[in-house]
Amino acid sequence: MIETHAHIYDEQFGQDRNAMLERAFSAGIKQIWMPNCDHETIDGMLALEKKYPEVCHAMMGVHPCYVKENFEEELNVVEQWLEHRKFILIGEIGLDFYWDLTFVTQQEDVFLRQLALAKKYNLPICIHSRNSKNNEHNAILRCIELIKQFGWEDLRGIFHCFSGNLEEAQKIIEINFLLGIGGVATFKNGGMDTILPHIDLKHIVLETDSPYLAPVPHRGKRNEVVYIGLVARRIAEIKAIDFDEVVQQTTQNALSLISLKS
Repeated sequence: MIETHAHIYDEQFGQDRNAMLERAFSAGIKQIWMPNCDHETIDGMLALEKKYPEVCHAMMGVHPCYVKENFEEELNVVEQWLEHRKFILIGEIGLDFYWDLTFVTQQEDVFLRQLALAKKYNLPICIHSRNSKNNEHNAILRCIELIKQFGWEDLRGIFHCFSGNLEEAQKIIEINFLLGIGGVATFKNGGMDTILPHIDLKHIVLETDSPYLAPVPHRGKRNEVVYIGLVARRIAEIKAIDFDEVVQQTTQNALSLISLKS
């Protein structure tokens, strides 16, 4: 299996990170893609990539929740790193309307500028899109609007931690993006049981978003990479297909995405 989104550098793994990763490796996790947040997460992320070069692969980008007054400085750091070496994706980038709407304009600017970096370096992107608490402000649809506004037809990537409705899923697929499916698929009221039956497996990749959003039966506790198997099994149940089919197709989807880059 390929874990397409895990913050394994997070301090929540500070006491048992090696053991956590060994559990993942023993369960057959062949790759772990690590999204960046801001300048403070880079060192820990790259240290893990250096320690496990065949498995752990770093992204580079500014997370929308870290877009504040100093966003120009954060973007400069991202640009410097992209000039310096290769990364697997630009990410995680996007829009977050859940916690605060103060920097929405800046978030959109930063998102568009990172789309330009994706084009410059021919890299897929990982999108974080979280709606406002009352769903009045839809981050998924706004990201799609900005992608269309940007106008690079070869842009590809993942809408990470997808938890939207079927119409939003279809709009994402229409622009040739993948749906990152994680622990929400196992939640009783997560809604994925009504959506995934209508989504072809070729549009899905697996993720945990560790240490966040642990799947049932670990919901509310620290998430970890090995739990990606629970996500895959739940997808298989919902779609009434074999677990191995889920693993094989989602792995191929992830590999195909990164093979598109130069």
